[in-house]
Amino acid sequence: MKFIPYATLFCIIGLFSSCKTNTFEADIRIVNGTVYNGIDEHASRVDIAIADDKIIYVGEANKTHIKATRTIDATGLIVSPGFIDPHTHADRDLNNPDTSDNLPFVMQGVTTVVAGNDGDSFYPLDQYKKLYRQHGIGTNVILLVGHGTVRKIVLGESNRRATPSEVLKMQVLIQQEMDAGAFGMSSGLFYAPGSYSATDEVISLAEVVSRNDGIYDTHLRDESTYNIGLLAAIQEAVEIGKQARLPIHISHIKCLGVDVWHQSDTIVKLIEKHRREGLKITANQYPYEASATSLKAAVVPRWAESGGMDSLFIRYKNPTLRARILKETKRNITRRGGPNKLLIVQANDGLLLGKNLSEVSSMLSLPAEAAVFELIKSGYIRVASFNMHMDDIQHFMQQNWVVTGSDGNTGHPRKYGSFPRKYARFVKKNQVISMADFINKSSARSAEIFGIKDRGKIKEGYYADIIIFDPENFTDKADYTQPYQYATGLQFSIINGRLAVENGTFTGERLGRVLEK
Repeated sequence: MKFIPYATLFCIIGLFSSCKTNTFEADIRIVNGTVYNGIDEHASRVDIAIADDKIIYVGEANKTHIKATRTIDATGLIVSPGFIDPHTHADRDLNNPDTSDNLPFVMQGVTTVVAGNDGDSFYPLDQYKKLYRQHGIGTNVILLVGHGTVRKIVLGESNRRATPSEVLKMQVLIQQEMDAGAFGMSSGLFYAPGSYSATDEVISLAEVVSRNDGIYDTHLRDESTYNIGLLAAIQEAVEIGKQARLPIHISHIKCLGVDVWHQSDTIVKLIEKHRREGLKITANQYPYEASATSLKAAVVPRWAESGGMDSLFIRYKNPTLRARILKETKRNITRRGGPNKLLIVQANDGLLLGKNLSEVSSMLSLPAEAAVFELIKSGYIRVASFNMHMDDIQHFMQQNWVVTGSDGNTGHPRKYGSFPRKYARFVKKNQVISMADFINKSSARSAEIFGIKDRGKIKEGYYADIIIFDPENFTDKADYTQPYQYATGLQFSIINGRLAVENGTFTGERLGRVLEK
């Protein structure tokens, strides 16, 4: 059967009243840009036409006549599919009508975010989908159901195995959220209460996800040597994927801390072995040397916080348990590279911001491990932890199964800069990866991994999520002392066929949608 171009088909079926052969109407036309379509390894010079929320033409200018309401001349600029961020905590902003523009992501060129990561989702999903549609959101969003969330509903924060009846209750909740449109289940097995779960519990819940054609997205049980070790944690993820028969996606893959530096080669070989055997296993990565999490999660032993904050300090007041807690906390600080490698990026007391744990220890005249608990008493403390080696970062980045993600959260520059930083530092400056590799693994590949239909490519019939950026000036501005700086160099962002960013400025329109599986 002869292929009929999408645009010509529009003419045939009469969707445009003024349409003649190879002549049709569009809302937006993009011309003269260097176009990376999200698939190919090389750019092309093609015109792109958009009508309503779809791409209706991709091809040579002289082969058709397009009457467009708006023409964008992209001379000297890169035209790309909008970026898809597979690991964010953007739902915390999307929940609030004052921040649901989602500008930290929009100004990076992100047009779709994944939320509900690390085993932590907002429940119930239906309620938040309704909320997003009521006040509008700046980017598209797909939602995951958090394993830690459903475990907390059923078991609280208890450090114990789930009983068969409790597993059944969690399965019911997982099915409920999958029915509501979740694309899969996330886990945060490093964090309480997910850390209290056995592997067979996670498999039982993942089997529900598998029956619904979903994905299992995991923050590994260990990215260092905290408990079972990094390699064993990857093997656990593999076992979950094999037993539950579903795709596995490792969030923010890394070798965290001096104990596991330079293990990326072993990890790559292990994952590629399982991929050759047929397991669908992929990962995402943010392009920074520092991770970020709460101070408590970073250095406090999990057993000590079982039951919540009150239980933690009851144990801390017990002289025998206190000695053990401080000893293990000190060891965890060492794993993170020492107290001078833990930078406070979020705190109730603004005077603490920008200070490292070593400096706070001196201020309080306490050992670093004891200072941790004085800080935690003061309220929520978030730290950036400088504990990764550039060799591992670059090695992971070069793998075809590792896509770009931000893990965007308050206080770390990755929320504002991950995608342009990866381009500016690892494509443009150091040439670790190519432009096409960067774009393909920031768009189409992520869409394929999560099963996001008809997005991530510049292709006729796909939704019109397209960005246009200046290759000379597309870069991150946020750093660890000023993490709330928007990226620069994004000239245009088109989300669902309409302009969200025009000439480098946000238009004020919330054009995102809650995407359905």
